[in-house]
Amino acid sequence: MATTDRFGSQKVRRLSSLDADRADLYGGPNVVIPPKYLMASTRDRDLNPDIEMDKNHSDEEAISSEEESSSVTTPLTIPPMTVSDDFALAFDIDGVLIRGGQAIPEAIEAMKYINGENPYGVKVPYIFLTNGGGKTEKERCQDLSRQLDYEVCPGQFICGHTPMREMAERYDTVLVVGGEGEKCRIVAEEYGFRNVITPGDIIKTRHDTTPFRKLTDEEYKNSRVLDLDSVQIEAIFVFADSRDWAGDQQIILDCLMSVNGKLGTRSETFDEGPPIYFSHNDVVWSTSHEHSRIGMGALRASLEALYKAVTGKELKTVAFGKPQMGTFQFATRLLSKWRRDSHGIGHAPSTVYFVGDTPESDIRGTNEFNEISENEWYSVLVKTGVWQEGTIPRYPPKKIVNNIYDAVKFAVEREQQKIYSNRGHVRDGLQDSLTENSLKN
Repeated sequence: MATTDRFGSQKVRRLSSLDADRADLYGGPNVVIPPKYLMASTRDRDLNPDIEMDKNHSDEEAISSEEESSSVTTPLTIPPMTVSDDFALAFDIDGVLIRGGQAIPEAIEAMKYINGENPYGVKVPYIFLTNGGGKTEKERCQDLSRQLDYEVCPGQFICGHTPMREMAERYDTVLVVGGEGEKCRIVAEEYGFRNVITPGDIIKTRHDTTPFRKLTDEEYKNSRVLDLDSVQIEAIFVFADSRDWAGDQQIILDCLMSVNGKLGTRSETFDEGPPIYFSHNDVVWSTSHEHSRIGMGALRASLEALYKAVTGKELKTVAFGKPQMGTFQFATRLLSKWRRDSHGIGHAPSTVYFVGDTPESDIRGTNEFNEISENEWYSVLVKTGVWQEGTIPRYPPKKIVNNIYDAVKFAVEREQQKIYSNRGHVRDGLQDSLTENSLKN
């Protein structure tokens, strides 16, 4: 984070557990500012331009008038802003920051806290790691920016299907399932998949594929007619939650039981179909409803049961998202790039705090990745989502807190304790050395 000294020169200060002391945290120049800015949130300067444009012009005029009329100044000592280079944060979204499309109340304050509005003047790098999807990362970031009132960039955001982009070079023609309208097709095409087919395309081409589902006028307009004799589906990707379980499962089963992905064919051995990938495996997830709702993991379980009932064989499926180790490895690479590009930090953090609401995915994945990671991944479970207080988490976290604000406050304060502890060890070691030398003399 850049700060300016009294001579007007800019310098970058970062907080390290090895060299920061209390003076670093609280020291700083005396500055004189208008009183109205004493209560102003620093986040106002970090908002997405699209959000700022939505502000009422009358508010801007009132602020301008106030600036012109204000002549009172108040001295204030402000600690210089520092960016932590020794730890970072990673967040799940649904049940942690957002619930039912709205920000959890403590989420707004939590964002302020990790962006420097805390007693230590520390800004903490962070990323978002959600199993949700169905939209481009850019669109999801725009939604989250509006909900949290803070700008969120695609460079710090991972959807459940984000790692699937790395498979675009492996497969040409793919069936993409789930989501609203054409959004998942758009996502897949942006990832680089060259020939993306949706269930709507198949139904439009042959309407008796799903006897009980008819396309809406909008779906019919957007769907594409296929040449079924030439189409060969190489892989199936479930990008987001299905909006029509019966129809989508029928089409998926047709592909799985086909000969090399040729629609209309039937394998005699039921082992010639294309592979199927799910963007995550959450059986339940947190919404505005008082009880958790079933999700993609439930669809996966249903499809596996149907496949066995029809073919007598076990269906092999692959899931991305949490708690898969590949997703956490992908997150590590993203976090490293984000810290380097946005904050100029070239080394890995000693600790990454992951805050989630689902023991079976968030906590399990964090704990298991911690066992193989070179740095510490510290699991924090909140009470605002899937997990219900009074039950024993199937996968115990290292810390349980009430909400996201308590989670980030705990992480920052734990790191401050490390700093003071390290300082104490250095002083103790120096004192021991001086005492030893004194005795020798």
